[in-house]
Amino acid sequence: MNDLYVVGIGPGDPDQMTLQARRILESCDVIAGYTVYAELLRETFPDKEYLVTPMRQEAERCRMALAEASGGRRVAVVCSGDAGVYGMSGLILELAGEYPDCQVEIVPGVTAALSGGALLGAPLMHDFAVISLSDLLTPWEKIEKRLRLAAMADFAICIYNPSSRKRADYLARACTILGEELEESRICGLAGRIGREGESVQVVTLGELGRMQVDMFTTVFIGNSQTRVIGGRMVTPRGYKL
Repeated sequence: MNDLYVVGIGPGDPDQMTLQARRILESCDVIAGYTVYAELLRETFPDKEYLVTPMRQEAERCRMALAEASGGRRVAVVCSGDAGVYGMSGLILELAGEYPDCQVEIVPGVTAALSGGALLGAPLMHDFAVISLSDLLTPWEKIEKRLRLAAMADFAICIYNPSSRKRADYLARACTILGEELEESRICGLAGRIGREGESVQVVTLGELGRMQVDMFTTVFIGNSQTRVIGGRMVTPRGYKL
């Protein structure tokens, strides 16, 4: 069987890549990935061959990688964060039946909910939900329902893909929906460009968050009813007796 690996590379800093992910990438002949993620890896792995496609060509990229692996080359499909959290592992497994000579292995990584949460403090110490605001593959009506129900259930919420040039108002729209269930003083946090140049964190209220502009490299955290600020850090208590 020929090997194809789907590798989560973490937030971007090579130090935040797992040892397993690094070992797999070092052993591969070909690395396939979205343009931004491939560029993050070229400095660390300059001798590899890269198969690169832009956004919205995910199926084409995965088929290219599977074809290379079927030809006997050792291939890694890379994703930021974790390959199974808004990554390529699901799509690869859906397509793998077309390439019976390929054996697929999923290599986990550190997703933005975890790396961004560590920067902010401890926002996800209790039950939480992760919701993407991208409506490219999910209808906005379903995203809106998930936001509202997560707020009603008092989950801490981690929001991926909060904004883009075409979705500049989506975070504000999400905050309006959340504001129907939550108070404006609810503690929130932002982690930007995690593990990359320009990394930043900010703790704000829900009312302030709804007026802010962010980009697609920002991960947003909405606290639950117990979340508070301790020493400038965002903390959601687990409930231990002190």
